[in-house]
Amino acid sequence: MASVDQYATPDDPRSESPEAAAERARERLHAEIERVRSGVEEMLAEQENGLDETVLRRELDVLREETDFLLKRRVRKTEKRLNKRINQVNARTDALEARLDQVEQERKYAEWRIHSNTEQLLDGLLQEIRAIADLLSR
Repeated sequence: MASVDQYATPDDPRSESPEAAAERARERLHAEIERVRSGVEEMLAEQENGLDETVLRRELDVLREETDFLLKRRVRKTEKRLNKRINQVNARTDALEARLDQVEQERKYAEWRIHSNTEQLLDGLLQEIRAIADLLSR
């Protein structure tokens, strides 16, 4: 079993979209399937040439295990990257929602403050007008 990853992963997980990552994973899967298929065809050709069937079965089982291991590892890595991106989007969404709530509260406070200041201003004007009316009526 090869423990070296033959596929390079990008340093920045945000450099590609989840759809692109899925497409890349599909391409790798197809390449791996094709590699296994050609290996099986080669083994069948060798079998026809008189090789022992049990040896071929063992080789095929080893290839199958290796393929399963590689595919599971690639799927796990892709899922981790996708989950990380989803978590980042959720965190940004939460931050934006919190900011929207804060802006809404600030807007309500500004409306209240404007209303209160306008009311005080009008009360002051009314008192001045009454004072002027009292002076004129004397």
